[in-house]
Amino acid sequence: MSREAVDEQSSFAAQHERRLGIRHLYVLLAIAGAVLPWMANLDFLKEHGPTFDLALFVQLANANAAAQSLSRDLAIAATAISIWMVVEARRIGLKGITWVLLGCVTVAFAFGCPLFLYLRERRLAELARNETDAGSGR
Repeated sequence: MSREAVDEQSSFAAQHERRLGIRHLYVLLAIAGAVLPWMANLDFLKEHGPTFDLALFVQLANANAAAQSLSRDLAIAATAISIWMVVEARRIGLKGITWVLLGCVTVAFAFGCPLFLYLRERRLAELARNETDAGSGR
């Protein structure tokens, strides 16, 4: 095996390790992004009745200037990032973007965004592996 091939494999292994660490972080953030918002949602249900009153929820999310700032910030950021997620998923051939977007709406954006980032990292690692295999003639 040539020195260049060894260096390339070593570089790929180091990059794989870094990506594995970030993937674990994204999974932990997705779990926290599902649990923490829903803890607040359950508190809302306890306080305001057994049905999820969306109109009241939005009203309370805009009840004062601080809440309005956070709500508007989230709405704009979530819109921009959702558009990017769709474009990026198409660019890298990532399947399952519909499920990610559904998770953003039904669970929480704080769940769906890190889930997408995890799936993206996994897909990028797969593409890099395929490129390395093709380059080595496998």
